[in-house]
Order: sequence, then structure tokens, then C-alpha cells
Amino acid sequence: MTLTELRYIVTLAQEQHFGHAAERCHVSQPTLSVGVKKLEDELGVMIFERSKSAVRVTPIGEKIVAQAQKVLEESLAIRELATAGKNQLAAPLKVGAIYTIGPYMFPHLVPQLHRVAPEMPLYIEENFTHILRDKLRNGDLDAIIIALPFNEPDVLTKPLYDEPFSLLMPANHPWAKRDSVTLDELDDNKLILLGEGHCFRDQVLEACPSVRKGEEQNKHTTVESSSLETIRHMVASGIGMTVLPMSAADDRYYSSDLLITKSFASPAPYRTVAIAWRASFPRPKAIEMLSDSIRLCSIGKPQQGA
Repeated sequence: MTLTELRYIVTLAQEQHFGHAAERCHVSQPTLSVGVKKLEDELGVMIFERSKSAVRVTPIGEKIVAQAQKVLEESLAIRELATAGKNQLAAPLKVGAIYTIGPYMFPHLVPQLHRVAPEMPLYIEENFTHILRDKLRNGDLDAIIIALPFNEPDVLTKPLYDEPFSLLMPANHPWAKRDSVTLDELDDNKLILLGEGHCFRDQVLEACPSVRKGEEQNKHTTVESSSLETIRHMVASGIGMTVLPMSAADDRYYSSDLLITKSFASPAPYRTVAIAWRASFPRPKAIEMLSDSIRLCSIGKPQQGA
């Protein structure tokens, strides 16, 4: 039994596809297949049920994969501990962020970190929360920036700031001259939302009861998109309005002749942005420096006591 074989079965259990798992492990599919079969033969049990169309984890396989995940995390901690005595700010930091945070935070965060920790460059990834969670657990990422709620065993989470939501609309909209808009006034027939899988979509629907009700009754009436920037372009073209986090609701690309941003009347909806990292990660100073830099460059209001 080797750590490589354990990584093979953990990855295969996540992907449920030999080709995809091999690609993530940077090996050929036959190599991964042989490694998995070798471990099954050694243990004398079937970890995976195979068919032409699917790969499924067996009941005993689920327990083995869970234990293998713990072993991999501990082995990663051993490697990371080897650098604990060195300068914690003198090595790259692998940071992930959800799609609705990364593009608006990193342009400010990277230069700030370069000033205070020039020997700690960032490896950056943007993805969905569930993928970032898996990569954090596997050691592919050191820290992730997500929106609460976020709960994961053996992972520490620290709130960083609250970010209000704003309403982006065409400049010729009837509400353009108003100071604010209430949540109850939102018209789902004209609202553009992110597609399924984006946590910000869920947060908007949770904060806006009228939109959520409309979605349940008339799912076809709400336009969906894959990114906030695509949504911005659609709003500018006049197809509707959208709710954005404040960091994304500036006038980039377009003048006030096309787009205008409105605040929500109190109590305004908001999200809490947080950082998460493995409890075993041996570079707490790097996490602290990253957290402080995010707070400094963010436009959101810091959490009290965070």
C-alpha cells in the first residue's frame, strides 16, 4: 500500500471516472487502473463497482476511501511541517476563491501582498465552492475565500467582512432616479441571475423573497448566465437588471449613460466573506497575513471582532 495508491482511490471516488481521475493525478488511465486494482488485490476487497457507464464506490470502499483521505491529509501535514521552522512568508501560497469574489478581490490583493510579503507569491484559482472545498482538503489549495455559511471537518473558518448587495440596472430604467429600492419591489421577470451551482445565486434568492417565489412559479422568466461580467453586459444592453455584490457593482466598461447602480433600502441584503484553511496547515503567519491583506483591500465592512 502506497500513498500514491491511496491518492488514486480518493481521486477516483471523487471523479467516478477513470479518465478524469487519471488526469487529476497526472498519470495515464492504465497506470491509475493498475494502481487501484493492485490495492484492491492487496486488501482483498472491491473498493469500486465498475460498469461500462459508471464507477461507483462500494459500501466497504466508502470506509476505505474516507480513511485514505485522512492518511493523505496527515502525510501532507508531515511535508508541510518540514517547512514550519523556515520563514512562513517565504514560499508560494495556493489560494482559491469563488467566481463572484476572485475577479474583484485579486487585482487589489496581489499588489497589497506583494508590498507586505514579497517572497510569498500567490498561486490563484477560481472555482465553485464545492470544488474549492475538495482541493483544500486534498492539499491542492492552502486557503480558500468563500461566502458563509461554510462548514467542513478539520477546516478552520474566519469571517473577514460583510459585503452588501447592490442593484445594477440600465440607466434609462424607471427606477434610475430613485435613491434606493426595496427587496420586495424586485421583478423576477426582469432579473438576471447566475446559473445553478453559484452560491451567490442562492444568496440572492434567499435574500429576495419575491424573486424566490417567482422562480418557483415561473422558472422560465428569470434569465440566467454563467458569470457576473456576462450579466453586466446583458444589463447594459437593456435586457434586465441584476443583483451584484458591491465589489462587482462599479461602472467598469460602461458609462453612466448605460448603467447605474442603486442601493437597497435598509435592511439591505449582504453576504459574509470568509477565509478557510486546514487546521493542520503549518503556516499560520501566512494565513494571518493573507487575512489582514484581504481586509485592508476589501470594500466590505469588516466583521466586528473578526
